[in-house]
Amino acid sequence: MSEHMKRLTAPRTWPIHKKSNVFIAKQSAGSHSIENSMPAVVVIRDILKLCDTAREAKRIIGQRDVLVDGKAIRSAKAPIGLMDVVSIPGIKANYRVLLTSKGKLTLVPIEDSEKDWKLCRIENKTVVKDGKIQLNLHDGRNIVLDKNEYKTGDVLKVAFDGQKILECFPMEAGASALICEGNHAGDIETVSEYVVISGPSANVVRFEGGFETVKHNVFIVGAAAPAIKLPEVEN
Repeated sequence: MSEHMKRLTAPRTWPIHKKSNVFIAKQSAGSHSIENSMPAVVVIRDILKLCDTAREAKRIIGQRDVLVDGKAIRSAKAPIGLMDVVSIPGIKANYRVLLTSKGKLTLVPIEDSEKDWKLCRIENKTVVKDGKIQLNLHDGRNIVLDKNEYKTGDVLKVAFDGQKILECFPMEAGASALICEGNHAGDIETVSEYVVISGPSANVVRFEGGFETVKHNVFIVGAAAPAIKLPEVEN
């Protein structure tokens, strides 16, 4: 597998200059898709602009100065994706990865009180030993519970310490949602109806804005209002 790709072929979600150089680093395989994540070296150099070159970015990462979801990353190509929390203790800065109103990945500065948890969408569930329920979340983490009390598509507020579930935001009417893929990517909308489709077709979510999309494109970010700090609206 190639470790680089041409900037012109980079995902549209990456907020990079397409013609400044020919190649750009490609993230290693991980829990996030290539469209919804960027390699750590790109985040440090191109997004946060903490250095000028890839060599300097690798040195920063190699010194374990960059934390993702509370853990130091070691690889310059580690994928940093949607809803991940990036912390840099050396400069006392914390960020959450979100989408702008134009559908571009961005890092939103957050307070210290928000750096110890993240929002995780339940992708699917499996039954494991002793009849317990394993929740498989969008960022690759798993949580095993005694009871089957959450639904696929619900979003959990998860603490990094012990993966404790702090709160649940169900996919239901009135919920605040981030559209993470499709023509409305980056928009924050209010759910008006969640429609379960019988058969092989994907379930549909309808919004008060007058449009609908498939369930996979929707990421609930709060109940009546967003529970996270959002990017500033771009003109």
